[in-house]
Amino acid sequence: MKKLGFIGCGNMAKAMIGGMLSSGILKGEEILVSSRGQEALQKAAREYGFCTAANNRDTAQCNGVVLAVKPQFYSQVIDEIKDQVTEHTIIITIAPGWSLARLQEAFGKQVKVARTMPNTPSAVGEGMTAVCCSSNVTKEELDWVCALMSSFGKAEVIEEYMMNAVIPVSGSSPAYVYMMIEAMADGAVKEGMPRAKAYQFAAQAVYGSAKMVLETGLHPGALKDAVCSPAGTTIEAVAALEAHGFRSAVMEAMAVCAKKAREM
Repeated sequence: MKKLGFIGCGNMAKAMIGGMLSSGILKGEEILVSSRGQEALQKAAREYGFCTAANNRDTAQCNGVVLAVKPQFYSQVIDEIKDQVTEHTIIITIAPGWSLARLQEAFGKQVKVARTMPNTPSAVGEGMTAVCCSSNVTKEELDWVCALMSSFGKAEVIEEYMMNAVIPVSGSSPAYVYMMIEAMADGAVKEGMPRAKAYQFAAQAVYGSAKMVLETGLHPGALKDAVCSPAGTTIEAVAALEAHGFRSAVMEAMAVCAKKAREM
């Protein structure tokens, strides 16, 4: 029996698989993947070196099974595999809107579920993944899931009620950051900088700023204040952002993101 199965082979699944293989936590022969798109699946298998299954039912016989399909397909996939899932199988989900209780109901029996929420920076080993699990998951099993998720970034165990906050703050937030990088680069281009170099400067500034928050432990407001000299250039930019509702726009974006997640 293979150790870990993936049902679905989209960008997130490939990011997770790539991290697991690169870290050495799993070998290619320990990963079994099934997907509706056979051509794309076979191409990914050649690239990553994992094994492929003829159907989802075969994949569901692995020790752990990652449901790496879009949320709207969860019901269909669960109906397809629930008879293959045993009391020992660990189901790992990556979809918003599917609570532990909803998953148990869909399977129609008690199953071991680890609900996770990774994000796309997992593709470069800098993911942030939240993890919560059903009460029948043992500490050893939870540790295994966290080790898998940590292979492509960082993983943190949380209470399930926090998951709707995780989705806007890390699951979806890379999109907001990419928009900010794009806007910063556009501003630099407007001032005469070549576009490729503008993206480089903007992206490195965001990366370095995030690292400062993580490594110094200082409040983001304190780090912002340290850049804002009296009557200087930065405070002028900050004032313009405040005038246009920068922070309130981000908070509102997160609120509607969380609302959508609850409705899925």
